[in-house]
Parts: sequence; C-alpha cells; structure tokens
Amino acid sequence: MADESLPRRRTGGRSAVVLASIRKAVEELIAERGSDAITVPMVAERAGVNHSSIYRRWGDARTMINDLATYRLDPDRGLPDTGDLRADLAAWGQEMVSHYSVPVNAALLRGGAAAAGESESDCLRDRRAEAAGFAARPGSTFTGDDVIDHLVAPIIYRAIFLPWTLPDVDPRVYVDELCDRSDRSD
Repeated sequence: MADESLPRRRTGGRSAVVLASIRKAVEELIAERGSDAITVPMVAERAGVNHSSIYRRWGDARTMINDLATYRLDPDRGLPDTGDLRADLAAWGQEMVSHYSVPVNAALLRGGAAAAGESESDCLRDRRAEAAGFAARPGSTFTGDDVIDHLVAPIIYRAIFLPWTLPDVDPRVYVDELCDRSDRSD
C-alpha cells in the first residue's frame, strides 16, 4: 500500500501539457528573435499560459532558457556502451553534432550558455558528468577534462560560433586525436 502522506509527483496531465507548450513557445521565439530578446510575458503569451506559472517554476527568462536547453539533450538517456570505447565516444560525439545541427537546438545552447554567465551551465554540467563516465571506463587513458577539451569543446565551439560547419564535423577525428594523445602521454 502506498504511503498517502508523501506528495505524489505528477508526471503527466496538465503540468506536462503546460511544460510542452512553454518549451514549444521558447523554441519558436528563439528561432524567430534570438535568446536575448525573449521575455517571460512573451513566452507566456505564445504558450497560452499565465506568466506566473513561468515565474513560479523558473524565476526569470534566462533560467528558463538554460533549463530548457539542458532538457533538449536528455542527461538521463543511455550513452553508447558497446564495449569499444573509441566507437562509443564517436557515437556520443555524433549525437551532439546531430543535435546541435538543428538550428533551434544550437540557439538554445547559445541561450543557455548566455544565461549561465560565469557559472557552469546545466548543459555543460551534464556533458562533464558524461565525459567523466567515459573516462572511468576500462581501457581509458584520459580524464573527463580531456574528453571535454578534445571532443566536446570543438563541437560546442562550432555549434555556438560556426553552426553552418557542423554537418562537416566527423567526431571520429576528435576521438582519434584524444585517444592517440592520451596513448602518447602514457
């Protein structure tokens, strides 16, 4: 029998519909105007929700954009794990390239990074955790920071500053450089 005194987490229903409409509104507005021009009242109007719902959940537009940027690349998804570390890293890199090749996802990344300011964004925190997970796998000769520096950073740099070049990126090149560099320093 379930403990009736504990609050139940709502996983669907109206909350899910409201959140989906807010996400859609943010994505559309960022695509149309850029993340710096987004305001909570603007999102509320587009989403058809009361602005107090947005303020209650996020507090301000920058926090909302950072949170939604993080949501787009789900940190709870399974990471590639075939037993071949190079192949898994390349697949993970390709996932990022494919994700950020979608203009609205790159715009959300830029907005999330801007919203974080000098703090670490939620998106970077999630990528750091994933990179550390790869670095902890058997056969790894590199650190999580090495993975960030040699695989994630070049992809994110292109997504933010040179998004039109992402389709030409082959993450295997970065993975080979990471692994070969790490092998040489042993």
